[in-house]
Order: sequence, then structure tokens, then C-alpha cells
Amino acid sequence: MRKIIHIDMDAFYASVELLERPELKHLPVVISSHHPRAVIAAASYPARAFGLRSAMSMSQAKKLCPQVVVIEPNFVKYQEVSAQIHEIFQQYTTIIEPLSLDEAYLDVTENLKHLPSATDVAMHIREDIFQATGITASAGVAPNKFLAKIASDWNKPNGICVVKPHQVHSFIQDLELKKIPGVGKVTQEKLKALQLNTLGDLQQIEEAVLIHHFGKYGKQLFLYAQGIDERPVQSERQRQQISKETTFDQDFTLLECESYWANLIERVWANLTRKQLQARGVTVKLKLKNFQVLQHSKSFKNPLKSEHEIQQVLQLLLSEMQVPSHYEFRLIGIGVYQLSEAEDESQLSLW
Repeated sequence: MRKIIHIDMDAFYASVELLERPELKHLPVVISSHHPRAVIAAASYPARAFGLRSAMSMSQAKKLCPQVVVIEPNFVKYQEVSAQIHEIFQQYTTIIEPLSLDEAYLDVTENLKHLPSATDVAMHIREDIFQATGITASAGVAPNKFLAKIASDWNKPNGICVVKPHQVHSFIQDLELKKIPGVGKVTQEKLKALQLNTLGDLQQIEEAVLIHHFGKYGKQLFLYAQGIDERPVQSERQRQQISKETTFDQDFTLLECESYWANLIERVWANLTRKQLQARGVTVKLKLKNFQVLQHSKSFKNPLKSEHEIQQVLQLLLSEMQVPSHYEFRLIGIGVYQLSEAEDESQLSLW
């Protein structure tokens, strides 16, 4: 029986910034550039009360909350704090699967400090993080990754939720199906049409029936309904990426490159769709005429759902890179990473 902890920092980018701007603590703060097409990188909890969230366009955010306070992102700073946090993780286990700067799975089936329980480990880690950085983390403790991830969100912010093996059945009984990884809006609608709303409802359905309606994803749904997830914490994540590049016959400024991005994104999305994969990260590559390469990446908690979302993240990445307008490029490229198997929408038939 594994002992898994999912650590999720609370509004990480915003929390780091608010350490230096405590007077903004109770105001709706978002981390975003001031670019006309900027999107939110992170939102504080007061901002979330207005419906603001990461990846939302700033134009929409200002409609929902005209008084929003915008702070320019400083990713060097966030990476430094994240490195501090990961040093703390390493004091407790060597089996760490980072998902992003602010999120990771830890396998503490055997912990380096010989603490008596995974709950003790999680509590010590949260306290160490707060003492070292001044910001809070939430934790989920469970026998597998699926349950630990759900549990970390249970008592946010600055909370802990423990799901012991004998509690698994009662914990998942009333969980909404949208909590399951890979269950998007389309699948939610199909499940609802089958009068399935909770994992408890799903437990009543035979595996063959789920496979009939949802294809191979039906098997995964069946396992999740039983609280089963056999995926190990991968201390060295496979660095998969799907990317497309184009090399120009002449050098272009970033503004002149603008019309070429849509085709690259379309090709990347087509490749993702063909391989039945979904991605949670986007990376951009710019090669100067002197062959120097500029790159920037960003990952998100939820999979990218459309070409339009990739386009939005691209604009955020480019604005954060602050490329001088006179720079000229011989190559541009865009890629997606943190890949996982997508739900098979082509098989989501009810009949």
C-alpha cells in the first residue's frame, strides 16, 4: 500500500508577490502582464471570489472586477521559491514528481526522517515550507495519486486532508464526477445523460457498460470509481513534447512573425488530436539571426482544451519574454508538453 502526498501551494505566484506587498493581501490581485492580450497567470483568493482565475483574459477579468490589482510576473523569483520548496521535499523523500513550480506528488511510503505516518510527513513539510518561505501549502494524503490530488483541494487554502485506506469508499462516494482526471465538459454531459452524477453512481455501473459508452477511457472510469489508481510517483518524468517550427527565408521581427503562429498551433493541435493526447504545458522558441535561442514555457493544472487556449498562452509567454521590438528571428516554434492520454471523445456515444 503506497503512501502518497500531493502538495499544492496556495495561489503560489500571488502569494510570493504579496510577501513584499502585504497591504494588498485582502484585495483582488492577479499576476499578469499589461499586454493588451494578456491572460492571468495566477489569482489571489480575494480575486477568485470575483470569478477570476488563471488563463482568463485580462479584458474579461476587468469586466468581472474593475478594481482588480495587476502585478507583473517575475518568474525568476517564483523559480527561486520553488527551488526552496523542492529542497524541503528532498529532506523527506527521493521519490518526487514535480507537476509545476507549485505542485508535486511525493511517495512517502518510506520517509527519510522515519516519521510514523504520511500525515506527520505532510504536516512537517507544510510547516517547513511556511517557515522557509512565508507562504502556505495545502496537502492531500492518500493511498494513490488520484485520491491525494483530490484531497489536496479539499481544505484549501492552508489545509490538509487525509484519506486512509479504510476511508476510501466513503470519501469518494459523493464526489462529483468532474473531480475525475480527464472528465471534461463533454464527458460530464454524457455521464449526466446516463444519470451518473457522483462516483457512488458510477460504482453501480459494470465495466463493460462504461467501455461501451466511453471506449478505453471507460476502463479508467471504472477503476477510479473503485478508488483505484496504480500509477507510481515518477521521480524522473518522461519529457515528452509535441512541437512545430518554421524557418524563414529572411529574418523577421516578432511583429512580422505574428501571422505564422496560427499554422504552427493548428499543426500541433492536429498532432495531439491524432495521438489522442492532451497537454498541460506550452513552450515557445525563438531563434535570432545570430542563432541565439530564446525559450519560455508555462504549465497549468488543467489540460488545454483548444487551439484558442494555446494561442492565449502563447501571447502570455511572448509578453513575459519582453522581446525588444528590433530583434529579428530566423526561426519560431511552439510546442506542448506534460502530455497524457486524452479521453476518447469520438467514442462518447450514449447508444
